Parts: sequence; structure tokens; C-alpha cells
Amino acid sequence: MIELVTRPHRSNLIRWAAERPEVLVLGADLTASCEADGFRDQYPERFFSFGMAEQNMLGFAAGLAREGFFPYIHTFSVFVTRRPFDQLAMSIAYPNLPVRLIGFLPGITTPGGVTHQAIDDIALMRAVPNMTVLEAGDATEVESMLDVAQAIDGPVYVRQLRGEVPRLFPADRPLRLGQARLLGGGTDLAVISSGVCTEEAQGAVAALRRRGVATSHLHVSTLKPFADPQLIEQIANARYGAITMENHGIIGGLGSALAEQLAEQGIGKRLIRLGLRDTYAHGASKPYLMREYGLDAAALVHAAETLIGDSLGIDDAVLAEAAANARAEAQGETLAKADKTEDL
Repeated sequence: MIELVTRPHRSNLIRWAAERPEVLVLGADLTASCEADGFRDQYPERFFSFGMAEQNMLGFAAGLAREGFFPYIHTFSVFVTRRPFDQLAMSIAYPNLPVRLIGFLPGITTPGGVTHQAIDDIALMRAVPNMTVLEAGDATEVESMLDVAQAIDGPVYVRQLRGEVPRLFPADRPLRLGQARLLGGGTDLAVISSGVCTEEAQGAVAALRRRGVATSHLHVSTLKPFADPQLIEQIANARYGAITMENHGIIGGLGSALAEQLAEQGIGKRLIRLGLRDTYAHGASKPYLMREYGLDAAALVHAAETLIGDSLGIDDAVLAEAAANARAEAQGETLAKADKTEDL
């Protein structure tokens, strides 16, 4: 069974902030929707609501940061990146202030349609000097995200998950800045996924392995800085090439960051980028949108067949069967790798 954790950020924020009076939370009329309602009720003197005035909120956060506080802004990803971009760049990033921008509903995880879907936020934030960009992929990373963000000297943008969040990684193996999770090795293909796409990728990778395709799988949670050497190592050893899978447009996100690294280091491997292809999405459920725009397990299998140049005969039934055991296998491999690392 998959462990589903209900509103992990809400409970973790309350606990984590208890001994940190310098941490303040700012909201923009989406308090409960961004799981900041528990903090508001527990520490009302440390919570500020700005209504739908994001530009003002970011300017205010910059002032608080200059006075020694650590503002944690909570709103939807699209409203904390695109709408107040000038204030973000000039008031927060330029002076390198420790403001944490916690963005919810990244990519197509919302049925709200184009006005609520942040499909270009990674591209925007990667282009901003001094900005660190993080993305949670499961409940374990949600629960460890605050520690990682707080330790960074400068502004941080987080693509956060809310509601019922699956636990894909062991609770005692937290997110680490700049370090991808190697979920399994292989020398035929390399799959690099981020965010909610990793859960989809796990089933597809398991199915590929059962068809004899030795597939490595890495989960990325740090999108800037982007310099983990094991990403290049796995791709360099992949006979057919690599596939990236992200809940974002293919321009400026995970696929672009990896392509830049491959080009700069002279790694001549083919790369297929799965993501929104220069298009906006419409409003619908997450499973429907992921299938409609090629972000599901079936799309990953098709990309693998393209690289290999052969049909593998993996249909929905095979994918469903493979996905049933994939998460447990991935957790075991993660633990084994971590134990091996600790022994070195």
C-alpha cells in the first residue's frame, strides 16, 4: 500500500516554527489552500495576510528580511512568480535577501486552468540571479523542505505539494540540497524525473526493466543550482540516451538544465524531454492532464521505445502491474545506496 500523508506541510510548518520566532508567514488570500491556516491559528502574531496583492506582499517581505526576519510567503506558484516578477527580482533577489517563496499547485496539478497553472515558473526562477529553486516530489521531501530552505543564504523558490501526498522515499532519508536521488541503476537508458512525475516514472521504469531494458532512474529536487555529477555520470553510461520528465514546459525547466550540462561537458547522448511542449493546458483533473500532455508512465515508455528503436509491448495493464511494486523497490534501492554511501 502507498502511504498517503494528509497535509504534511501544514503540520510540519507548525512544529518546525515553534522554536524559530524569527520565522514569519505571509499569505495572499489563500491561507487554508496553501496549508498556512494551522500556523496562522497557532502563531497569529507571526502571520500576515495581504489579500490578492502579491506585489505589495513581496515588497513587505523584503523589508522584513532586511530587519532580520525570515519571511515564508505562501501562495500558488503562478501568483508568486509571474504576477510580482519585478518585485521578486529587484526587491528580493537583487539584494540577496532570505525570503522563502513557497509556491503551491505547480504545473498542471490544479484543475483551475491556465490562470492557475504555473508551467513556466522554473524557467523564470532559474533566470533570476541569487535564486535557489527546489521542488518536492513526495511527503518526505515536503517534510524536510523547510530545513533545507532555511539553511540557504539568499532567496529560495519552492514548488510545494499539498493535500494528500504519497510517501515515495523513506522518512529518514530527507531531501538534500544539490543531490539527486538515485532510485536504481542501468546502462541502457537514464530517466531523470522531478516533482509529481517521479511517481509516474517509477511504474514505467519498473516495466522497462522487466522487458530487459537496464534503466537508471534519478529523482531531482534541486533545479538550481544544477550541478550534481551523478546525473552526467548516469547519462554518459546510458547506451541509448536519456529522458527527462517534468511537470513544466520543456523550455527552461529540468530538461533544459540537463541539456545545458550535457552540451557544456561534451556528452554526446540523445535526450528526449517530456513536458508541456510550448502550449498552455486546459482545466481538468491531474491524471487526465498528465495523460493528455504526455507526462504519464505511458508517455515515458513511448519515449524509451523511440530511443531504443523497438516496440516493447508495454500496455496499460503491464504498467499497472509494474507500478504496484515499483515504490517499494525504489525505497529499498534508496536505502541500500544510502547505507553504502555511509560505509565509505
